[in-house]
Amino acid sequence: MPQLFAQPYDMNANGFYFESIEEYTAKAQANRNIYGDPVEEYEIQFIDGDEIDCALAEAWGLYQSSISSYFRAADDWDLNEKQIFIIAVGEVGYQFDPETVSPADFDVDIYHIETMNDLAQQFVDEGLFGEIPSHLASYIDIEAIARDLAMDYTETLIAGEHLIYRAA
Repeated sequence: MPQLFAQPYDMNANGFYFESIEEYTAKAQANRNIYGDPVEEYEIQFIDGDEIDCALAEAWGLYQSSISSYFRAADDWDLNEKQIFIIAVGEVGYQFDPETVSPADFDVDIYHIETMNDLAQQFVDEGLFGEIPSHLASYIDIEAIARDLAMDYTETLIAGEHLIYRAA
């Protein structure tokens, strides 16, 4: 479970750590500044949790109004769904509605491969370029194919994992 911190914009108030929307709501309602006034606005910061949830929080853009949906996504989505969202929103710049977002909303193809050369080799092996007779296979220029693929595919590193993606 990710741990977040609510940092008040009010310089006369203390912030607090929380790990759920229920805990945030209870602590926010009880929080008062040194004058006894309720604290209303907070900056939400990611403090601790899995690397993928940290990357998800960064792409999500945590605000008071979006932490409930962030917690749902962090709990409900699998690794691949989180990676799709991080790429679509954090790298490509897609917009999203925190209340209705689903990774299925984004047209992103992810390949769990380290380099463009590996992707080019995979495409050749899978027959993307047709049947290649064995006596011609050694003449295939994988590096040239990789350079061409780099026009439509992008390499990235998310939570320590090298990925290649294509976004429509």
